[in-house]
Amino acid sequence: MAKTQLNVRVDETTAEAARQRAMQRGMSVNRYIEELVKQDAGEVGRTFVEAASDFMKQYESVFAEEFGELATDDGTGTGSGGARTGSGREGTR
Repeated sequence: MAKTQLNVRVDETTAEAARQRAMQRGMSVNRYIEELVKQDAGEVGRTFVEAASDFMKQYESVFAEEFGELATDDGTGTGSGGARTGSGREGTR
């Protein structure tokens, strides 16, 4: 992957902290900063998933009313996954 150079100005305390943290992790300051940005970008993804989960919990009853039973948190998928067909007993033991 091609690299792009960024020039960033920070105060000396921040620069020294970055140097120390990078050294403790056995990596260059460039790599350390790159990893921090990647982590921060990942936080955005996690925040989105958490918000979507909260939304689904808040409106679970509306979706259940419209589309049938929703998935359970136990991972079995029993009685869930959308509208049921037939007696709802297919595949039961």
